[in-house]
Parts: sequence; C-alpha cells; structure tokens
Amino acid sequence: MSKIEKTIQRQQEKIAEGQFYEAHQQLRVIAARYVKASNWPAATSILFSGALSLLNAGQGGSGGDLCVFLLDVFAKSETKPDAESKGKILTLLRAFPKDEPTRKKVITETIAWSAKLGEYPAGDPELHHVAGTLYAEDLEPYDAERHFVLGTKDSPDNLAQLEYEWYEADDSHTAPLYAARGVLPYLLIGNMRAANKFFLIFSARLAKKSSLSVQEASTTSSDLRVYPSLPLLNFLGLLLLAVERGEASLFRQLKSHYASQLKDVNWNDALDQIGESYFNIKIPRQGNPMMDMIGSMFMGGGLGGGGGKKSQKNVGPPAASGLD
Repeated sequence: MSKIEKTIQRQQEKIAEGQFYEAHQQLRVIAARYVKASNWPAATSILFSGALSLLNAGQGGSGGDLCVFLLDVFAKSETKPDAESKGKILTLLRAFPKDEPTRKKVITETIAWSAKLGEYPAGDPELHHVAGTLYAEDLEPYDAERHFVLGTKDSPDNLAQLEYEWYEADDSHTAPLYAARGVLPYLLIGNMRAANKFFLIFSARLAKKSSLSVQEASTTSSDLRVYPSLPLLNFLGLLLLAVERGEASLFRQLKSHYASQLKDVNWNDALDQIGESYFNIKIPRQGNPMMDMIGSMFMGGGLGGGGGKKSQKNVGPPAASGLD
C-alpha cells in the first residue's frame, strides 16, 4: 500500500470513529504539504477522498471546505474540466447532505473553475445541468433555472418541468410568465433550439390542462397551439416562429399587436435585445451587458412571473433526472 493510500485509510478510520474535526484538520495540513511540493495528484487524491468521506458522514461544512480546497488545487495545477476531474466534482456535489448551505459555494467555485480552464466562457454545460438538477431537488427554482439555461441539450426538458410544476402552484392565467422564464433567456444567449424545445414541452403539458381552451393552428411549415385566454403565450409561440424565419416585419407586427398585454410584463429589455440580435433592429446603448440583463430578469421574478405569489420553498420543482 502506498503512502497516499495509507494516509487516506487512516483518515477514513478517524471519520468512521466520529473524529471529524481532527480528520478535517489533518487532511488540510497533509494536502497543503503536497501543494507546496507541487505534487498535484497526491493533493487531489487526499482532498477528494477526504471530502467524500466527510460528506458521506453528513459533515457538509468540513466536506465542502475540502471541496473548495480541491478546486483551488485544480486551478493552481491548471487542471482542465475533463471527464476525470468533472467526475470527481460531480461525485462530491451529489454527496452533499440535503440543504447543506456550503454546497452553493462549491457550485459557484466549480463553475468559475470550468469557465477559466474549460472551453465554455460561461462554464461547463454538464456542470450547469447537474447544478440545476440539484437546486431543483432542493426546491430552489431561481438557482435551478439559471444553471439549466446554460446547461446541456437535456436541460430544456428539466427546465420545462421545473417551470410547469412551479406554475401549477399559481393561477392558471400566469402560464405565459413561467413559459417566458425559459423562452426569453434561451433566445438571449442565442440558443434557438433550446428555446423551441422548452416551449414545445411546456405547452404540451399545458394543453392537457382541462380548464384551458386550446385551438390547433397549422401552417405549411409549423403547428401552433393557440390559447384564446392566454394571449402572451401565443405571443411567445409566434415570437419563436418570427425568430426562426428571421422576419423583422413579423417581429414588429407581433409587438404592435400584443402591445396592450406586453405593458403588464417586464419583457421590454429582453425583447429589445432579441430584436437587435435576430432582426438587426438597433437599440440605444445604455451600458447594460446582455448577461447582466439575464441576471436581472432572473432575480426576484423579473420576467413578471415566478415570484409574486409564493416563496421559493413553496414550489415543487421536479425530482432529479439526467444525472447519469
């Protein structure tokens, strides 16, 4: 047995005996020694094994501290977010005790590391997807949707499920507000495929709601569900159609036709940005970067929904899926 393996085994025995504080401190000291010697594999093994043992023992604070240390080692050693390193982090994230506050810091540090050393400036999509799923499990929809929007091709399914189940706790006429929380952010980051997939899944579930009147409207190129009682939902469906066709005139007509309904929601900034991005309709520069706008939309229900009627803990986002 190697020296590293013996060290790991000794600390695991301490943790099993309930000597959590002592094990945590010794693991930090040993890992720091290896970091000083630039022995990155040894430091990684010590911190990963130690963090996992502490987390499995229900010690979220101590385990989370070692997770942050591990991410610092990844940063210093310039370890890229590949299958092996991401696998370690995802294993640790899933091991956190439910409602452990330290996990949020670890998720933030994880995304920052993957953004700095990976190929995606906003962070690795797989890490975003898992973070979104974990937040959804913990009934934290605002955090969940931020990550799902930057996630994988599977994320629109999860986000649609999250938003729909969140909507079900609200009044039936609020459906467009929850649909917008997926459609508009996806369009703002240029992910038309995800925006369409999200809307298709959300509206398909909505169509099964017996209290809503639904009409099918088909053209030669697309099928649309029309909801006479939900004009803003119809607007979102037609907006996606306009974006797909790249027709600025259709976009202008839509905004004009639904102007009275749009006055009641806070979508103007998002629609202005969409107009410029997809239809070359210039808007005055006011020094608000697109990502800041996305952030402000999500904070406190800025899209006009998902925050007015209930607290985050009152909603029922979906159980975990897509974690394999």
